[in-house]
Amino acid sequence: MGNLLKVLTREIENYPHFFLDFETLCVSRFLCFLDAQPTEGEREIWNQISAVLQDSESILADLQAYKGAGPEIRDAIQNPNDIQLQEKAWNAVCPLVVRLKRFYEFSIRLEKALQSLLESLTCPPYTPTQHLEREQALAKEFAEILHFTLRFDELKMRNPAIQNDFSYYRRTISRNRINNMHLDIENEVNNEMANRMSLFYAEATPMLKTLSNATMHFVSENKTLPIENTTDCLSTMTSVCKVMLETPEYKSRFTSEETLMFCMRVMVGVIILYDHVHPVGAFCKTSKIDMKGCIKVLKEQAPDSVEGLLNALRFTTKHLNDESTSKQIRAMLQ
Repeated sequence: MGNLLKVLTREIENYPHFFLDFETLCVSRFLCFLDAQPTEGEREIWNQISAVLQDSESILADLQAYKGAGPEIRDAIQNPNDIQLQEKAWNAVCPLVVRLKRFYEFSIRLEKALQSLLESLTCPPYTPTQHLEREQALAKEFAEILHFTLRFDELKMRNPAIQNDFSYYRRTISRNRINNMHLDIENEVNNEMANRMSLFYAEATPMLKTLSNATMHFVSENKTLPIENTTDCLSTMTSVCKVMLETPEYKSRFTSEETLMFCMRVMVGVIILYDHVHPVGAFCKTSKIDMKGCIKVLKEQAPDSVEGLLNALRFTTKHLNDESTSKQIRAMLQ
């Protein structure tokens, strides 16, 4: 990434001769950052984030395997006086709720991890671009978080059983509370925890919402830090991804479809964070993100592979429908 700074500050006109090697970023239980080991200055934060990310694959596998308790719940609702069916549904739902709690608690860990990374990648005296060049191991962990987030939300949106199961759980708990009954699972998921989980799963894209809120919270809590430090970090990462995706020389070095998806998810993720943090968002003319170019890159891919990412831009961004958004960009996202 030696020429990245020159490119992004427009010191050279042509595309940069750099390639942020996302091949080593493919999510795997056996992640090894062969080309970007943390420096001594990065190591403490890198270790903290790595400890969080090591659980990301098991979270995704668990979510992908989530089948829900739909048949049991349906039978219980249709036969309210059948005690055996009520117990069967309850016994099916309880372990699922414990699993959903694990997902929710992981989102809290991810939120803290993101804020630590933002602090490291935006603090003076270096500019955000210089940070990304100097601290590539941390930049990779930032990308990993975004990749996980988009994958998690894609899976969650395709699984309505999650909200159905949790709704049934809450109804049953409320009914038992009215009858002064206490169930063992309330020691695991009490009323306060259930309320927070309910708000989390009510979101179409709960992980993206969590990270967007975390980024806004970071900006609001660090008032002495110019907001440009954060937005420039995000726009720089977007530019890197877009250049790699639209330049055949670089794109040809992707050896798998998953690497291509990784790069696209990271690009979309940082756009969404930028749009929530920047006062006028990612879609206005003054934005440092080339939204037309980013959307064009996505629409050049197979429709089935990018529809979820385009929907994320359509429905989870903050400023798409502002008057400052050009009609052309809106049309591209229709």
